[in-house]
Amino acid sequence: MLLSMSLVLMVGMFLGFLCKKIRLPALVGMIATGIILGPHFLNIIDPKLLSVSSELRRIALIIILMRAGLSLDVSGLKKVGRSAVLMCFVPATLEIIGYILIAPCLLGVSILEAGITGAVLAAVSPAVIVPRMIRLTEEGYGTKKQIPQMILAGASVDDVFVIVIFSTFLSMAQGNGIDAMQFVRIPFSIIIGIIAGVAVGLASGFLFKKIHTRDSAKVLILLSIAFILDYIEVKFGNAVPFSGLIAVMAMGIGLQKNRKETTVRLSAKFNKLWVCAEIVLFVLVGACVDISYAKEAGLNTLSLILIVLLFRTAGVFLCVAGTNMNLKERIFCAFSYIPKATVQAAIGGIPLALGLGCGNIVLTVAVMGILITAPLGAALIDLFYKRMLAKD
Repeated sequence: MLLSMSLVLMVGMFLGFLCKKIRLPALVGMIATGIILGPHFLNIIDPKLLSVSSELRRIALIIILMRAGLSLDVSGLKKVGRSAVLMCFVPATLEIIGYILIAPCLLGVSILEAGITGAVLAAVSPAVIVPRMIRLTEEGYGTKKQIPQMILAGASVDDVFVIVIFSTFLSMAQGNGIDAMQFVRIPFSIIIGIIAGVAVGLASGFLFKKIHTRDSAKVLILLSIAFILDYIEVKFGNAVPFSGLIAVMAMGIGLQKNRKETTVRLSAKFNKLWVCAEIVLFVLVGACVDISYAKEAGLNTLSLILIVLLFRTAGVFLCVAGTNMNLKERIFCAFSYIPKATVQAAIGGIPLALGLGCGNIVLTVAVMGILITAPLGAALIDLFYKRMLAKD
């Protein structure tokens, strides 16, 4: 397994570096590394490493969300509060509607199967979006109008909403009907996650004030607490509505309240951790991609993904309507909501594993969605943020 991990890191770094040289996002090279080394191509990665792939990807996501919480300007976010809230569910809802309307015509699936497909594809990738929005904040692009903060907050909550919709459609496909309580749980899981995270962050700040330790030790403490919060969601999420990932980000926000200088230093530490975590995350996402499904996709699948992105774009424009953003800034917000990767890799194969008739189609669209939208969205953000956003 150690040899596999060394290949993941070295080859992922090298192909990421090559992609940056030709002005492509580094994650393109990392995903390509996973596809090449993974079980569907050269099959070099140790199965033991693949067996813990989901846990490693979760750790990487926790690291970047903690980093986001430590650097998020909450006071500035209040200025775009309405738009940030709408970004959590409106673009995803319109994208799912787009699949329900168009997928039956292009793929020959039922309305329910189209809904399942749409729910898999509707989640944006915080792992792609969050580090880019943090970089924009640090460089001062769009911060006067709180654009990076709005996108960062919306993308972090978007997944919670979409996964509940996916679970509901999946339950209907298995003949269990609609559970209205699943929808009621969405706001509660978000609110309880924020409250719990902020409370833990405040308590951590008090602890760090009383007990002086090195920043490296503080990082280990925060990571340990974040893992516990995530475990609570996994263990007790069915009984108590609670979002562990939102709690992780909120913990960083709580820590800011009384230890602002400490959070700046810790944010830099987490940024260094992300250098390694990013490679592991996207290489293992690539390893989940079976390229044979992409070959089967055909023009209809490609057309479907691109057409439905227009529904998502319309949703983003609805969210920012009435704000003081100009047209370029609104287009940039739409660009930022394109990338998909982590959620699709995690749930794209579930319908097939459950034996649903649409399983192959859903997985095919999920694979194509990753291969198209992750590089496209990341490239658009990287290429145009300096041209479309004002530098503060």
